[in-house]
Formats: sequence, structure tokens, C-alpha cells
Amino acid sequence: MSNPPMIQPLGPLMLDVEGLSLNDADRTRLLHPLVGAVILFARNYQDRVQVTSLIAEIKSLRSPELLIAVDQEGGRVQRFQTEFTRLPAVASFGELWQQDKQTAPMRAFESAFTMAQELISVGVDFSFAPVFDVTSIESEVIGDRSFHPHPSAASELLGAYIDGMHSAGMVAVAKHFPGHGGVSGDSHHCLPCDGRELSEIMAHDLVPYRELIEEIQGVMSAHVMFDQCDAQIPTFSSYWLEDMLRQELGFEGVVFSDDLSMEGAQEANAGSIAALADRAISAGCDMVLICNRPDLADQVLADLQFNVDQRLSARLSALRARS
Repeated sequence: MSNPPMIQPLGPLMLDVEGLSLNDADRTRLLHPLVGAVILFARNYQDRVQVTSLIAEIKSLRSPELLIAVDQEGGRVQRFQTEFTRLPAVASFGELWQQDKQTAPMRAFESAFTMAQELISVGVDFSFAPVFDVTSIESEVIGDRSFHPHPSAASELLGAYIDGMHSAGMVAVAKHFPGHGGVSGDSHHCLPCDGRELSEIMAHDLVPYRELIEEIQGVMSAHVMFDQCDAQIPTFSSYWLEDMLRQELGFEGVVFSDDLSMEGAQEANAGSIAALADRAISAGCDMVLICNRPDLADQVLADLQFNVDQRLSARLSALRARS
């Protein structure tokens, strides 16, 4: 007879797990009160039966159940592939839009609906999608992950894509706020710097946010330095997360940090990983990600001081998929 799930509210940390099933170290981390969600990667996926079992085991640990997320954008970024529809890179919808402005939004809707429906069927709550980044230069990390280089076209296609996700029962999480499309560097491996003025960013990168802010339930911050706007990257910036995202744009959903183990976050602020998590939360992140570094996850779980409460847990629970 299995043990009943532990009853405790969802905390502000999203962690990963090591393999195709849970080991003892995974279980210990996921039962920690600071944890509220799990992100899955390609290494956690073998086939639909296996991943359904893994997710069910994760969700059986606690009540309310831990949230399950994945990056399933399509194109280069699709963690689950075998037995899942191979989704096109979203830039293909922008290319189609150039020739057929009626068909392109329908294709974006269909792809998003398929993505969301397939993930929900195995127990995933949400994908970190869609990418709101509007490219203004050649960007190695964004590239064909961007719907269109023109903000109004991107907004139209993003709106259709979000409608597809919602129709399947999944929330939309926009990334990477305020924009990763104006830098060539990859924040996984460096700290990119975008030297544009705020007026230029608002007229370009922030257009989709302004037009679609009421349609999105989550936003993920960018590990990019906008040195003409603030001395901190958005992940650690109350200017970007509170003044601009919350106040100026009116966003009322959940704010996620990008992965704090990435070089963009590590280079931006010296200090322990727990100090970085605390700084991100203090700046306005509701949930912070620590991925692919179980040693860093253990440090945060040991050192982060945070009082988990039912209000945060309810905000996070609102992201749960509707099957």
C-alpha cells in the first residue's frame, strides 16, 4: 500500500530530476517544502508510457501535486520526440505569413493545440511557450524560435498560438522578458549585453507583451543585461519585473526566472546560488529554476530562507493543466 501524499503548499523552486524514474535523492529534494514544480528534459523521456509513469510518481508525492513543466516549443527545442508529433520551428509560421496571412495563424493555432494536447495527455501541466522574443539581429540562441522579426506580425501569430494552447487546456508562459532577440550571445554560456535604449525596446520587443498581456498566465525573465535601462539583468531587477512588467504592462500572472545555473545569471551576480535565488525572488520572481546541477539545488534547499504560504501555492496551482 503506497504512502499518502504529503500535504504542504507549493514552494518557489522548480527543480529537475536525474533520469527516467525517481531515485532517492530526487524524492528527498521534491519533498522539500521550498519545491513547487519539476521541469523535465530529454533525458527524462523514453516513451509515452515511461514518462506518464514518471509524472504520476512525481505527482503522487505531495498534495497539492507538484507542477510539471517542459520546453516543448518545436524545432530545435522539443524535449519529447519519439511518439510525439514533431513540431515545426515557429519561424515557419512567420515565413508562411509572408505569403498567406490567413493560413499562417491557423497553422500556429494547430501546432500549439497539438503540442498542448499531447503534453496534457501524459500529465504535463505546461510548456515554457511561446517565445515572445522578436529578433532584431542574428541571434544564435533565438533564431528560428522567434515567430517573426516584425512585432505586429509576431503578435498576430503569438495570439493564434496562445489560443491553441488555451483551447487544449494549457496556460501560456511567455519568454524571455523583456526580450532576448536583440543579442547574439547565448545566455546559457555567457552574459549577453543589449545596449539599446528603453524607447527602442518598447517599440520593438515589448509590443507582443503590450498587445497580449491579458492572454498570458506566466512570464519567464531573460538573463540579458540592458545596461541603458538598469544595472541588473531582468531576473534580478525590480525595475523590469515590478515597474515595467507588473505596473507598466499590467501583468498579473506568475513570474519565472530562467535557470539560475546558466552563465548569464552566474556572471551577472556574484554570490552563492541561494543568494541568487533570494535576489530573484526579492526582485519579483514567483518561482526560480535551478536545472542540471543537483549540487546547486541542494545548496538552495539548505540555505534559502523563504516562508512558503498558501497564497503563493494558489497562484502556482492556477497554472495546472485542464484536461
